[in-house]
Amino acid sequence: MSTSFAAGTCTVILGENGAGKSTLLRIMAGLITPTRGKATVFGEQPHKQRRRVAYMSHATMLYEELTAMENLSYFASLHREGSCACVGSPEMALRAVGLDPSLNRPIGQYSQGMRQRASLARVLQTDPELLLLDEPFSNLDVTSANHMVELLADFRTWPVQGGDSRTILLTTHQAHFAEPLADTTLVMRAGQIVETRTR
Repeated sequence: MSTSFAAGTCTVILGENGAGKSTLLRIMAGLITPTRGKATVFGEQPHKQRRRVAYMSHATMLYEELTAMENLSYFASLHREGSCACVGSPEMALRAVGLDPSLNRPIGQYSQGMRQRASLARVLQTDPELLLLDEPFSNLDVTSANHMVELLADFRTWPVQGGDSRTILLTTHQAHFAEPLADTTLVMRAGQIVETRTR
């Protein structure tokens, strides 16, 4: 079964462990190639559009011996400037996800939920048009998860150069958190999309 993701929408992907959810996101991020079929992002092979895509995996992809500010400052130096105020501004990105930029503790001493939010700040400051989130609500308490939903809803309204809209694909086992965001819900099983629901 094939599918497409319209610009400006949020698609929530559900399925048991091993259903292929994370693999689909890694394909869309251009990190791996599909063993059969094909995927395109903005009309091209995914690896050719990496500058417009951000991927947040299960792992935080942060240096545990550095503070959140030090991590984000380093990653900001690797990316182009964009239209989002968060780009190149670790302080604004951290505040956007509810973290104190002045917290002078290494990431390794953060709670799991705080690490998750710091990881989200890391990807948001790249100003992505397509945001890929793998289990973004993992290890978050209800208040933090609801805050993340609000932030992602706000992210969809951020202006994009060229007038396009921002798009979100996220996987989760906690569909109740993602429900307010979902324009479309996909259910995967054994690497296949077996059900599509639209709001």
